[in-house]
Amino acid sequence: MSEPVLRPAPPQRPGLVASSLSNGVAAAGAPEAGPGMLYAGIALVAVLYFTRELLVPLALAVLLAFVLAPVVRAFRKFGVPRVAAELAGVLLAVGVISGIGVLMGRQLADLANELPFYQATVMQKLNGLLGDHGLIGRVTGMMQDLGRNLAPRAEAPSSPAAAPQAGLPPMPVEVREPTPGILVVMQRVVGPLLGPVATTGIVIVFVVFLLLYREDLRDRLIKLMGSRDLQRTTAALNEAASRLSRYFLAQTALNAGFGVLISVGLWAIGIPNPLLWGVIAGMMRFVPFIGGFIAAAFPVLLAIAVDPGWTMLIWVVVLFGVLEPVMGQVFEPLVYGHSTGLSPVAVLLATAFWAWLWGPVGLLLATPLTVGLVVLGRHVDRLEFLDVLLGDRAALAPPEAFYQRALAGDGDGLAEQAELQLRTLPLHAYYDTVALPGLTLAQGDATRGALDKTRLDTLRARVDGLLDDLSEHEDLEPAALVTDGPVERDEPAAAPPPAAPPGWEARGSVLCVSGRGRLDGQATAMLAQVLELAGYGVQTLSTEALRDAAPPPQGVRAVVLSALDGGSGAASARYAMRRLRRRFPEALLVAGVWGAERDSSVLAALREESDGACEARSLRDALVCLGGPRDA
Repeated sequence: MSEPVLRPAPPQRPGLVASSLSNGVAAAGAPEAGPGMLYAGIALVAVLYFTRELLVPLALAVLLAFVLAPVVRAFRKFGVPRVAAELAGVLLAVGVISGIGVLMGRQLADLANELPFYQATVMQKLNGLLGDHGLIGRVTGMMQDLGRNLAPRAEAPSSPAAAPQAGLPPMPVEVREPTPGILVVMQRVVGPLLGPVATTGIVIVFVVFLLLYREDLRDRLIKLMGSRDLQRTTAALNEAASRLSRYFLAQTALNAGFGVLISVGLWAIGIPNPLLWGVIAGMMRFVPFIGGFIAAAFPVLLAIAVDPGWTMLIWVVVLFGVLEPVMGQVFEPLVYGHSTGLSPVAVLLATAFWAWLWGPVGLLLATPLTVGLVVLGRHVDRLEFLDVLLGDRAALAPPEAFYQRALAGDGDGLAEQAELQLRTLPLHAYYDTVALPGLTLAQGDATRGALDKTRLDTLRARVDGLLDDLSEHEDLEPAALVTDGPVERDEPAAAPPPAAPPGWEARGSVLCVSGRGRLDGQATAMLAQVLELAGYGVQTLSTEALRDAAPPPQGVRAVVLSALDGGSGAASARYAMRRLRRRFPEALLVAGVWGAERDSSVLAALREESDGACEARSLRDALVCLGGPRDA
């Protein structure tokens, strides 16, 4: 069950900005940790448990209000006044639910009347399995015979005292209940119905008031949570409510369609009361993982009881075995994508928690309630921890994940992340948006002494291994790139950078010189791969190697100084650019400081020293700089 309906355009995450300063991961919005939070959690669970008689109808009403919101909007489009549209939506829902309830009641009554007729078939099948001539009966008899042969013979009683004493025959006793009065009959009949009827009435009243006063409730929620940006909070809550409404309505429609298909299939197979089992199957699809098995259990048992053979049972198993995967893997992705936005672990924990807390109703409400919490966490900053704990989106930004995996020595994790990102991005964009920012985080930690030599060497080795794996990478054509991948962009994709001009394919046409930073060598290797993929002939040297080179490289048409932001100081960069200008006076100079801001002190120093050199803050900028002078 999927995401485009649920997934909002991601806001700018402050975590990565903060990481560039402190080289850490900003914590998700959450209450203050400590004993107070633990006590608050225990109190919340206690309140949810002891007030379930009130909260269960309220939760049902909230979910029903989300389902009815698109219906009410549809009435409004036809010119129906607001109050009339909301009341019409509630009456429509009450009519549908009442009709389903009456239908299920009649089907259950028919099933109860027909159960005695199935007893003969069940007994026949049990005798075939458990009787003396059945498979299990023959195995049981063989085991009993074997046990008698192996067991020691029992000695006969030697005393007449062991014989049972003769006594009077037992007297039959018959117990008769008095005929119940009219009050007792009403209590037995009406009593079990009062609970569901009262709950239904409370749900209807809640739904009416939620629809009538939803703007007032929204305003109170904004005031309760507080907001520094009223416009943003209002837009976020409106978007969250709209997305939840569409999602719950789509899920309800799909589950209803599944129930209809099950009913038709069971009717064709010959299972009695197919409408009853179709309604149960549609309801059970709200229960993750096990709902399909629960829904199939009843028709399977009935097939055993109805059919003297096993053909009907096989067809029922085939029906559920085909429709459930087709609904989950074909129709649901077409309607609302590929996932509910919940992690599998969160689904399991939420199902167990709500089932323990509220019983069977909690089992049905577990997924909708948890989806609502996740969407709320994505739109409300103070509740972001709900999205982190329960959502299926990555907890770390891609650059943070890159740095963490490299730091942990997880080469396989780096390769998997790169493979996933490169499904939607060309190589230069992956380096610009993921790898180079991740190296910048590592460079900052290394500069302030937070990384010792051993960990820095491990990080370098893992990044070098990744670069070796990507050395033969070939970008897909822009039209072939997947557009719904893991990296989401608010801006439209930029035009591809220019390819190498004719005559620049000779080796050494572009000289890439790495700066003095601890990870500038890895950044320069990424630059070289991107340039080679664009058709340039590339040679890489470190600043020290270039200084010791005699004679200097020949045939150089462009020189790119490659340094990560924060790895080299302004004075060092100015000195390196001065030396390059002196040694290659005729070559095009590109001052590359990856990830730098426009007001970077290093870029300012290079700008003063380079005398008009092209500035590049990303690998794409470097490709544009080199692709400009096509007459060179």
